[in-house]
Amino acid sequence: MSTGPIPVDSSSSEASGTSRASGLALFNWRRHLPWALPLAVLGLGLLVSKLLTSTAPQPDVQERVSVAPVVRVATVAPETLRLNVVAHGTVLPRTESDLVAEVRGRIVSVAPALVAGGFFESGDVLLELDDREHQISVERARAQVQLRKSEAELAWADARRRRQLAGRGAASAADLEQFESRGRVAQAALEEARAALRQTELDLERTVVRAPFDGRVRDRSVDLGQFVNPGGKLARIYAVDYAEARLPVATEDLEHLDLDLGFAPSAGSIGSTPITLRARLGGQDLEWPATLVRSEGEIDLRTRTLHLVARVDDPYGRHTSRVSPLPSGLFVEAEIEGRELNDIFVLPASALRDGEVVYIVDAEERLGVRPVDVIRQGRDKVVIRSGLFAGERVVVSPLRAVSEGMSVRVAEVSAS
Repeated sequence: MSTGPIPVDSSSSEASGTSRASGLALFNWRRHLPWALPLAVLGLGLLVSKLLTSTAPQPDVQERVSVAPVVRVATVAPETLRLNVVAHGTVLPRTESDLVAEVRGRIVSVAPALVAGGFFESGDVLLELDDREHQISVERARAQVQLRKSEAELAWADARRRRQLAGRGAASAADLEQFESRGRVAQAALEEARAALRQTELDLERTVVRAPFDGRVRDRSVDLGQFVNPGGKLARIYAVDYAEARLPVATEDLEHLDLDLGFAPSAGSIGSTPITLRARLGGQDLEWPATLVRSEGEIDLRTRTLHLVARVDDPYGRHTSRVSPLPSGLFVEAEIEGRELNDIFVLPASALRDGEVVYIVDAEERLGVRPVDVIRQGRDKVVIRSGLFAGERVVVSPLRAVSEGMSVRVAEVSAS
């Protein structure tokens, strides 16, 4: 039996191939779906964002404008000014000492002025001691003088007779020398007795204690009936003819004062500069005129100051018509008259910047930095010697960021 080729059903083959291809495609899509889906979402988001950006309204672009800072300025003008120097010190009496007894004795009298705060004049009797013992000593000394005087006269009479005998050859030279020596000894004893008499008379005088100067009593240490010995303290007294105030002045302020700093020892050699002392006393603001009479002649090593001494005559107004007394121990402010300076500039303290410079505004409203020579800087004012010219405008308001030539706006022009 012969065999031929076996016929093949084409439709069946095509159907089988299509079924395999579809199954492969379905298989690949399921395998790539986990990462393909996020990519698709991201792409869709970018597309929407671009679409919104392109359709949004565009903002107006404005050019940035720099605003110049606003400043206040002062127009400067040269002035003539007297720079006074202010110092502080305590008023002290020109002399203060202890009144002491010079002889021994019991106090039998005390003057009414010998109390704390009492005034007295030079030579006033302040206190008296019992003088009877000293009177007896004076009488004894006088008797001793009479005795020594008689002995001296007798000795010299013998010496004269011996000299006459020696002239006639009736006495030797040795005898004459011996009698003359006795005369000299007797004369010396007489002088000693006279000195003792003067001493006892002086001791008797010292039983009366007198004031050594015009003054006032600070305190009293003894009372009536008390026995005192030589050197015993009786009272503390001080002079009131004039008072002094010791004023420390900084060395840099000395250039403002018209002083002779040659340190001459005589009072008044410094130039007699006027001073005004001020203090608050009894609820009132008082002033006293004073005169600068001397300096202490050396710089204090701790404070670098020179102490000047001011004098106030008759501080308690006992001989003048002073309105208010200037008591000892009062703390005062002293304004010392200084030199008169010409062509200087006075500005508010806010005008001075670090490094002793000021800011100048020119005609074009631009800022300049100018170094200046400062004479004095206070809490409210600053005094400038040089570095400015009349009519220039100086910034007196604060500025944070500053550059040379920067533009500013002037809000106010104030007088210096």
